[in-house]
Amino acid sequence: MEQKIKALQEQMEQKIGQIDTKEKLAEFWQEFLGKKGAIADLMKGLGAVAKEDRPAMGKVINEFKVLVEEKYQALSAKMDELELAARNRREQVDITLPGKGLPLGGLHPLTLVKNEMINVFASMGFDIFEGPEIEDDDHNFTRLNVPKDHPSRDMQDTFYLENELLLRTQTSGGQIRVMDMQKPPIKVLVPGRVFRSDSDATHSPMFHQMEGLVVDKGITLCDLQGMLDKFVQQIFDADVRTRLRPSYFPFTEPSVEVDVSCFECGGKGCSLCKHTGWIEVLGGGVVHPKVLENCGIDPNVYSGIAFGIGIERITMLKYGINNIGLLFENDMRFLKQFKE
Repeated sequence: MEQKIKALQEQMEQKIGQIDTKEKLAEFWQEFLGKKGAIADLMKGLGAVAKEDRPAMGKVINEFKVLVEEKYQALSAKMDELELAARNRREQVDITLPGKGLPLGGLHPLTLVKNEMINVFASMGFDIFEGPEIEDDDHNFTRLNVPKDHPSRDMQDTFYLENELLLRTQTSGGQIRVMDMQKPPIKVLVPGRVFRSDSDATHSPMFHQMEGLVVDKGITLCDLQGMLDKFVQQIFDADVRTRLRPSYFPFTEPSVEVDVSCFECGGKGCSLCKHTGWIEVLGGGVVHPKVLENCGIDPNVYSGIAFGIGIERITMLKYGINNIGLLFENDMRFLKQFKE
């Protein structure tokens, strides 16, 4: 039995020196330490050993088993280290290489211009109010001096919903809501999306508008022009000026269209201003007394001015954009030009 154990030890030493893969290591375990392996056979052979010699022989077999297990565990640990080192080499990162950063986005040109416009009016003391996009007929039309049979409704060709609700055609309804909640003095700016059934190179069924309202004692059309002069000079150029032309809006009286002197040619005449030296930018006027009365404000004591600006209109003029559709197509080649 001792000779057999000695021969197995020599065989074990030889084989363990040849192991270079985990597959061969597993075969080594089965050959020596498995249920049908060499050490298991030695244990079965104890029955043929004399009774008085069995304890000593069992001890020898156990010592051999411990030796084989130690050899196996040491080689297994070494193989794990080699495998980890190889994986680390494969996954090694060169920290001297530049990083792969994610590209940063930027604000949409409409948002850039909207923020710039808000900053101008906020510096003049305007509060900001954003009303609901789904508005009722009363706030969107009737209380703005536009009854159901008024022809100006046809110009806005509205998207109606149910129960006298509609997608708002102007942010003026927000002005009515502010006058309901707050009594003069009032100085508020109402930006937001509006909806009309228009679609061509200069119009869209959805666009962005910013309306302003000032109500106090002694407010006149001169206040409107002075305020808009400051606005266009900060948005376009410090040398531009405004011009008021008579117009008509149901909710203002008198009403005006506001032109700005061409910032491209300095008023000399070019293709941008159609060789007139002036560009139409917005509309406004003195708040109609009927509108003030509809909001519980005495027109004999207070007066007001109101104006409405198309944010797309200002954006297209500011950046020389000739098609409103470009603002809604999400073309990255177009949008990346405005990244700050």
